[in-house]
Amino acid sequence: MNTFEINDMTCGHCVGVITKAIKSVAPGADVQIDLAAHRVTINSAEADQTTLGKAITDAGYTPVAIENIVGASDKPAAPARSGCCCG
Repeated sequence: MNTFEINDMTCGHCVGVITKAIKSVAPGADVQIDLAAHRVTINSAEADQTTLGKAITDAGYTPVAIENIVGASDKPAAPARSGCCCG
């Protein structure tokens, strides 16, 4: 299981774009997204964390891998995205 914090994921459109990006490299992935917490959890046997993170980055977002949920707040925050459709 891979978890990313994506602080520049701000709306439903972002969720759709990120989901599509993940599915492009891992069609069978189980993708769980918590928009309010800016968290994406992916369960995939098809793609590793690096591949998934690159797909999200290529879609225009800034994923930060979360190694374990405890202490995740110690991770640096991603910069705010300036090009989001919702401002």
